[in-house]
Amino acid sequence: MSLEQLRSRLAAIDRQVIDLVAERQALSREIGAVKRAGGLATRDFGREKQVIDAARAHAAEVGVAPQIAEQVIGLLIRSSLTTQEQARVRAEGTGRGQRALVIGGRGKMGLWFAEFLDSQGFDVTIADPAGPARGYKHVADWQQLPDAFAVTVVATPLGITAGVLEAMAGRGHRGLVFDVGSLKSPLVPTLRRLAASGCQVASIHPMFGPDTVLLSGRHVLFMDVGQPSAVHEARQLFASTMARQIEMPLDEHDRLVAYVLGLSHALNIAFAAVLAESGETAPRLAKLSSTTFDAQLEVAARVVRESPHLYFEIQSLNPHGLRALEELLGAVQRLAGIVRAADEQAFVGLMEQGRDYLAQRG
Repeated sequence: MSLEQLRSRLAAIDRQVIDLVAERQALSREIGAVKRAGGLATRDFGREKQVIDAARAHAAEVGVAPQIAEQVIGLLIRSSLTTQEQARVRAEGTGRGQRALVIGGRGKMGLWFAEFLDSQGFDVTIADPAGPARGYKHVADWQQLPDAFAVTVVATPLGITAGVLEAMAGRGHRGLVFDVGSLKSPLVPTLRRLAASGCQVASIHPMFGPDTVLLSGRHVLFMDVGQPSAVHEARQLFASTMARQIEMPLDEHDRLVAYVLGLSHALNIAFAAVLAESGETAPRLAKLSSTTFDAQLEVAARVVRESPHLYFEIQSLNPHGLRALEELLGAVQRLAGIVRAADEQAFVGLMEQGRDYLAQRG
């Protein structure tokens, strides 16, 4: 065969692969419907392992690297889970025509919640001075609207959120209300006052970004601010998803988030800053990159593409944030001192300490 004939045959095989993926997706939708009808969970980790193990074994039999088969099947499983989760959310959604308001709905996370509530059957209105979002009713100012919403999501920038909640406490607000802020300390007094006024208010923190489609393995934090029934109601909105729901005390949130978000953001911002100020061009470093460098670079690139204003709020408005930064600075200085002193034993000890700690994660 000529080169063109071989390429043509390869293209035909590629089309067959895509056709089989489409057939698999259709079958996945049917499986999802059977699971819902039988009251079964969307995700079955035992079955996933069986599928991946079988794929690896078959790949070895036909001369394909097992890790390639695992990666391909893993992608297909995630795609199937996404299809099944979205179908379950639509089928079991609690909206049923009830009205929902997303204040700050033109922002990325606000729009995510608008789409999420819409998929559950809610009639969604967006309130945002930035303008409308296609497919949703819109007002510039939420206070122009009647108090007629079953669910209100406050997805405004952190500096605005407290004022919104304060206004609700002043005029009264029916239905479930929750903020989705990355920090809680600036909101605690207002959240408490709103709860004391009788409002069904809770506080949540989705630990994922607005580009998230599949919620399996993602965490959503729920905090009681004085109305326990509101937490239950907020959790019900995620009951049809595979998100991991975690309740935690409101007063502990920011201390832990200083490490989970603040420290990880700072580390990657600093990494990118060092490279940018190194005098070496990004293309040149890319040609010399290692596996570790590429992995770190990918994470750092995602971080620096996010909103710098939001990330500044996460660093500057968290009363526990500076401690995490100072601990990071201390660790880097300690590492530099160990290298400067050529102290191999201390270097080994530092790495082993980190290894032992991270091994506890499972």
